[in-house]
Amino acid sequence: MKLYDYPASANCFKVRLLLALLDRPYERVPVDIFAGESSTAAYLAKNPAGRTPLVELPSGETVAESNAILLYLGEGTRFVPEGLEERARVWAWLFFEQNLFEPNVGTARFWRLTGRDAGRHEEWESRRLAGIGALEALERGLTGREWLVGDAPTVADIALYAYAHVAHEAGIEMAPYGSVAGWLARVQAEPGFVNDLVSYPAGARAGSASGSVHDRAS
Repeated sequence: MKLYDYPASANCFKVRLLLALLDRPYERVPVDIFAGESSTAAYLAKNPAGRTPLVELPSGETVAESNAILLYLGEGTRFVPEGLEERARVWAWLFFEQNLFEPNVGTARFWRLTGRDAGRHEEWESRRLAGIGALEALERGLTGREWLVGDAPTVADIALYAYAHVAHEAGIEMAPYGSVAGWLARVQAEPGFVNDLVSYPAGARAGSASGSVHDRAS
């Protein structure tokens, strides 16, 4: 199995994290989204949306979109519940992550770290405030609970951990979120946990690529 990914993308990191927790071997294929490698004809033939991460199976079939990959890899493991109701709750958190959490926390973080917040402070602040709202929802969801669904970690926890643990890099003060802090520590204590998320390179600074490049990492 091959994983096409970009090392500074938290969407890609979530897939690497699950693979580490599962102790599952794979071949990692770096894709430089700033150099346009996700927009080549060869890559678009694998994923028409031109996004990372992307899993290519030994059969040649591919699975795109980070949370779909988590569900695929987690099927039949402890990270995807068997019961339909619990599975539906996992799906709900995955939709929440991609619709409300990642687009705001992730984008605010990306703009801040690459200097793309300069000159459009109001737009950046709007993303940051929306990210705070998403963190407040996550805090409520974790209050009185160790995990988002059931009594053990699922792919929902892995998906939300990816951007939640770096939300401070989006200009968000994390002190008010005690339940989130405890949950982050529990994820990090899982056997096999790794954090190989790297910083954006110097070439990712504003002016080197369009502001929409963040969307190349799903």
